[in-house]
Amino acid sequence: MSTRYGHSLRLGLLLTGTDRDSAAELARLGEELGYDLIAVHDRPATPDDHDRPSGLDPWTLLSWVAGRTGRITLAALTRPAVAPAQPAATAASGPVLPAAAYGTVPTVTGRAAASLDLLTGGRVELALAAGPGADEAAEIIRGIWSASDRSPLSHDGEHYRVPGMERGPAPAHDIPLWIAGGADPEALRLAARKADAWLLTSSPDGERGDLPATLKEANAVIDEAAKEAGRDPREIRRMVHVTGAPQASDLLPLIEEAGVGTILLATDDPEEVRRFARDTAPALRAAAQQNREAQVKSVFVRSKRHPDIDYDAIPASLAADAVEPGDPGYARVRSTYMRGGAPGLVLRPGTPEEVSEAVRYARTQPVKLSIRSGGHGISGRSTNRGGIVIDVSRMDAIEVLDKETRRVRIEPGARWGDVAAALAPHGWALSSGDYGSVGVGGLATAGGIGWFVREHGLTIDHLRAVEMVLADGTRVRADENENADLFWAVRGAGANFGIVTSFEFEVDEVGDVGFAQFIVDATDTAGLLERWGAAVEAAPRDVTSTLLIGRPQPGQPVIGQISAVVDSSDSDTIVSRLQPIAGVAPLLDYSIQVMPYYAIMAGPHGPQMGQGEPVARSGLADHLTPELAAAAEKLVRSGQTYFFQIRGMGGASSDVPPDATAYAGRSANFQLVAFGQSKRGLDEQWDPMIDHFSGLYINFETDQRPERLHEAYPEGHLRRLRELKRRYDPENVFRDNFPIEPAEPAEAAESVTV
Repeated sequence: MSTRYGHSLRLGLLLTGTDRDSAAELARLGEELGYDLIAVHDRPATPDDHDRPSGLDPWTLLSWVAGRTGRITLAALTRPAVAPAQPAATAASGPVLPAAAYGTVPTVTGRAAASLDLLTGGRVELALAAGPGADEAAEIIRGIWSASDRSPLSHDGEHYRVPGMERGPAPAHDIPLWIAGGADPEALRLAARKADAWLLTSSPDGERGDLPATLKEANAVIDEAAKEAGRDPREIRRMVHVTGAPQASDLLPLIEEAGVGTILLATDDPEEVRRFARDTAPALRAAAQQNREAQVKSVFVRSKRHPDIDYDAIPASLAADAVEPGDPGYARVRSTYMRGGAPGLVLRPGTPEEVSEAVRYARTQPVKLSIRSGGHGISGRSTNRGGIVIDVSRMDAIEVLDKETRRVRIEPGARWGDVAAALAPHGWALSSGDYGSVGVGGLATAGGIGWFVREHGLTIDHLRAVEMVLADGTRVRADENENADLFWAVRGAGANFGIVTSFEFEVDEVGDVGFAQFIVDATDTAGLLERWGAAVEAAPRDVTSTLLIGRPQPGQPVIGQISAVVDSSDSDTIVSRLQPIAGVAPLLDYSIQVMPYYAIMAGPHGPQMGQGEPVARSGLADHLTPELAAAAEKLVRSGQTYFFQIRGMGGASSDVPPDATAYAGRSANFQLVAFGQSKRGLDEQWDPMIDHFSGLYINFETDQRPERLHEAYPEGHLRRLRELKRRYDPENVFRDNFPIEPAEPAEAAESVTV
């Protein structure tokens, strides 16, 4: 580490005159030899550049290099494009701009850098040449990256005007912004105000002996200007480029005396690259490990911190992957599929040990705690405003434990589409919802109503063991023999008791299946519901179906979409199974395919960018009776729901005794959900339907009224859950997802412990 500023030492290459293939080869070589980054210029070719065949656009060149490397950081040294002060000269081929006019437009640069950062998984850095327009360019570029700010980006300055444009995309990580140039005070003060790093670029050959003194003088200017700007001088990394064949003895003073954290070797010679890595780099890295100092977040990030969260107390193991409101990557983690969030901190642990640390830390902070796996949750409860989110999406491993028993281990951040793809080569599948981007953790602790629910049961019915972190940060295993009561609670109310860090499932043998979609006239909505419900209940268990009805449009018939999966690859069997379902209403269009299950579950895994508050109501019904069908038709025709869906259930899911798991809705043949834009409007239509329900599925319910808890859990279940809550989470740390209050001591004494 640098002895003064707390930055890890990085060694890189600065390419000066390469074509695309040479750049890619040098980058691959640098990556193999352990270099940390590779940087390219954006200056155009000139008549003096005999060895520089073309002035390639840096982002195009870096994209070429990115596709041929996997780890090394990619940096572009760019100069802001500023309009010339005098009219440009004119040649036969058109205007000839002076050298100062070459460069990149900040809005274009910002988008290019963020886009490449997303494509490479966070490997991009950006340097701006000091000079006219650099100050404004830095401000505009950071504005582009601040995609979490949904207001238009505007700028009216001396060099640039941005009348109002959409921000984004948000980069994959907090892209470090350098200021590159000489040691003149203006450049140094600009770096102190605006940048994450300062790169000294004017260091002629033969003058390395003067570099430490030059750097120390420059550091003094940067440090003073940083403090004046309200920044910690440690925020600014100090960088230098060197040429020729430097020895370790030449460069050690830069690290030990001048606090340099990055050294770039400016060369296009592969032999120089190898020699530096072999003879010089080891001594530099060894020296840099001494006198380690803490690195601090930039002022741009700290200015957006929540006052009630102690950011300095974040465990070191979590700090590198934590996301704060000021980080460019915040827009990608702040919200869920349907809910717009604004948490004060998103922790992203990657191991069970880090989950334990995250829980221990979060429980000391006086803010709400939310837990997230995939972020798809319809209830919207896996984000918040001003609180902490523990996001386990980095924990996404899928592992076969035993081929004979079809036992698999899945981490909570995996997506069900990826699970289906991983199991397919073995001829296996696990019923797991109907949308592949859903995360494992939320679904596998609540129920899991999937395409094989009637044949193979709920997802939780295949669960054989879990490993989890409890409210005090301890790690435990739970199955039918060890911590059996906790295992009972996890299957249906798991989010109230801890964070599952791995699930062990016993999966089913499944080959290709029939997948059908029927578009039907749903004008006779109640009649359709009754006929479809009867067909589903009468169907063999290898058939599972769903029915979706949208908001009626003026002058148009009500349209319904029926989907169905038949667990068979035989076309005759598929057609015979589907005929009763296809005949429930006038058929407008249809599609029937034989396909792998994983193809049904495939889908995009993009960031969840919900806005506002979701409004959804959920219910379980034993049958679609005429009374329930009539009430549902009234709901649809009211226009208060834009998405009304019924999932077929029953079959194997009803074979399990109601008290075998915390999920109690075993008698239900159907699960209903309605989404609306107005809570009041939807409630007015939905509440009269409740008398027709036998329970509630918690993952699709946003209503916070206490009655919902009693609909989800019968009295015996709820009493037992509250007693277990008192035992495992007496301080109610996990209270943000369909919360169950711990039992009072008197209640616990009366409860029946199983």
